[in-house]
Formats: sequence, structure tokens, C-alpha cells
Amino acid sequence: MKILHTADWHIGQQFHKRKRYGEFEQFLAWLVDKIKRECFEVLLVAGDIFDTSTPSNRAQELYNNFIADIAKTDCRHVVVTGGNHDSPSLLNAQRNIFKLLKIHVVGSAELSPKDEVLLLHDPQGKPELIVCAVPYLRDRDIRKSEAGESIEAKGKNLMEGIRRHYAEVCQEAEKLQKEQPHWVPIIAMGHLFAAGGSTAEGDGVRELYVGSLAHVHADLFPSCIDYLALGHLHSAQKVGGHAHMRYSGSPLPMSFGEADQEKEVICVEFIDKQIAIEGLKVPAFQALKRIRGDWEHIFAEVEKEKQSGSQAFLEVVYTGGEFVDLAMHHQLEKSVEGSALAILKFDNARKKERILSEGASCASLDDLQPLDVFKSMLEKESVPDNQHADLVARFCEMVMALNEEDLRQE
Repeated sequence: MKILHTADWHIGQQFHKRKRYGEFEQFLAWLVDKIKRECFEVLLVAGDIFDTSTPSNRAQELYNNFIADIAKTDCRHVVVTGGNHDSPSLLNAQRNIFKLLKIHVVGSAELSPKDEVLLLHDPQGKPELIVCAVPYLRDRDIRKSEAGESIEAKGKNLMEGIRRHYAEVCQEAEKLQKEQPHWVPIIAMGHLFAAGGSTAEGDGVRELYVGSLAHVHADLFPSCIDYLALGHLHSAQKVGGHAHMRYSGSPLPMSFGEADQEKEVICVEFIDKQIAIEGLKVPAFQALKRIRGDWEHIFAEVEKEKQSGSQAFLEVVYTGGEFVDLAMHHQLEKSVEGSALAILKFDNARKKERILSEGASCASLDDLQPLDVFKSMLEKESVPDNQHADLVARFCEMVMALNEEDLRQE
């Protein structure tokens, strides 16, 4: 049995204000073709199908067209779980219709653990796979808020809530497994931040819980899981060094920080009770290039890209000591004229250093990230070092609450 694991499509994401529907369409067409050519029987999509809780009509059209295309293949089952960027009600709205096509959708945590456990059958009607379809677990799904609760207590309660949820769902899966006439593997899904997981600069990965207190360790997951298919982190990676616990990563780069990454989807194959796991490379549908240095180096590199016929999106990071005025900006824009190159981001590294060190008020939203500013203010106001961790955790909690406000008001 061949299974394909992917996640974090973020359909509708704009790359530095550039719409990228063409890239999403190419990826989804490539995915359908891959499933056809290599005869995948199950597809797992572990959250963040869309980039926002209110995706555009075009983004929804791409998703629905993909569902229609995948239903025409020999892929027997598709399991889609919600991520922190997704609207649970939007994903769940069509799930009764999709179920007729053997496409199973779990947009948010269910009231009963049984409802997150799926028993999938082969063409002869024999059980072949049990899937614990656990979506992104929101704070309100796994714990009760208590007045006066400390950051440490909240973190522990969140961890306990996640552990309990997986324990209950996997307990149901084990019961189901024992009822079968032959051994059936158990796969669990999830959308969370595993301890030790790596992210790329500017990739947009949000802390799902408070600071780093609720980063989930590998030993939290029940031992009955034969493969753990995770979403949320955009770089493909193992969890705690365990080969059977994986992030597939995002199929498209979400930032210039991922420019040099090879994107992939994960092939999982069960042969009897043996498991084989392999990363399958996803083509780069849009080239990204980072150029960093002084003006002489930057213009030389841009010229090289032009001469090669490159169609890359460029991030230019100026590290020289000269003053950067509008004339230099204009000269930089002029350097790509007549080519297919596009400069999407210009970063003045020296200016950013000055803003952070002096607390200057001239920064634009593109210059800094909120956490950078908050940490800078802690330094500027001479807040004692032993208070930083707690204050940063509380700041992350507020940012998380703001990020989820739209979902609470659906």
C-alpha cells in the first residue's frame, strides 16, 4: 500500500504582494500526475490547505478542482485535516459530499475521539489502514482557561491536553485494530510545532501555543503509531530523529529564507509489517534568488542573472556602508529592465541594525517583525534579563490570540 503525505499548501498566499495562483495550479496538477503515475492509494494532507481563514474564490476553485481531479484517479482515499490557517467551518462545509468520493475531511477537533478515527478499505472491502485524523488542536479544544493561571501552568495544561487528545484517539484506533482479522497499520496526523523543529527566516510559521512551552516532544505520541504525518513546519524534517515521524514541509517556498530548500512530499509504503519512507522532490515552479552584499556585488549578480535568462524573483540585501537614497533604488530597479527578473524585496541590513539598536521610529512594517520590536523594547527599557522569557511568552500568547480572532468570530 502506497501513501503520499503532504501539508501546508497555503493556497492563496501572496509572495511579497505577488499573486501565485499559477504556481499553486502547477503544483496541484503535478501532484495529481504523481499520484496517477506512481499509483498512490492514499493521500494525506496535514493542514493549512489555505493561507487564510477567508480564502479567495480563486483559491477555493483550485482546491475544488483538485478534489474533482483526484476523484478520477485510482487513489482510493484522501484524508484532509485542518491547520491553524484554515477555517474549520469552510473545510467541513462540503465534507458530507466529499465523503461520497472517499475524501475524508476533519476541519477541527471532534467531540468524540472515535470521530477522528478512520478505517479505510481496499477495493475488495478488506480493512487496509487506520488513520487518526487529528487536526490542529486549538487552545479551546484541549483545555479550560483558568483565572490567574501562570504562563508555566498554561503551558503544562496545553501539553497535557495535546497528550490526552492523542491518547484517546489512538486508544480508539488500537481497539479498532484488534477487531480486524489481520494486522492493519495505524497512521496519525497532526498540525503542531514539535520540539527541536527547524524553521526558515520569514517563512510565516506561527507559534501555535504560548512561546516555546508547548512544543511537543516525540515521546508524547502513543507507541502504537506506525507513521506520524505532520504539518505546520515548512521544512521537510524528522521529529526527534525518528524516521517514522515526519513533516512533509510546504510544497512551495513560503519565503526567501526557503529559496535554497528542495521541497518534497513523503512516500510511505507498507509491505506486510515493514515500512519504507522516501522523500519525493517537488519541482521548483518559480525560481527564487537571494543576493547579498555591497552595491558592486549586487549589480554584478543581477547582471549574471540577466545574462542567464533567469526569471527569478529576487531578494536584495544591501550590507554596505553607503547611504541608500531614492536614486540608488531607482538604479537597482532599472538594472532588471528588459529581463524577466523581478525584485520583490529590498532589505537594508544596516538600517535594520540601527532601528533595533536606537529604537528609531522610522521603520516600516516591512523592516521588522513584531517579535523583533518587542525584544528591542525590552532591551531599551532595561527590563531585567530574568523577566524576558516570561514577557516574550505572554507577547506570543497575545499574537496567537489575534491570529485566531477571525476563526473565533466565524
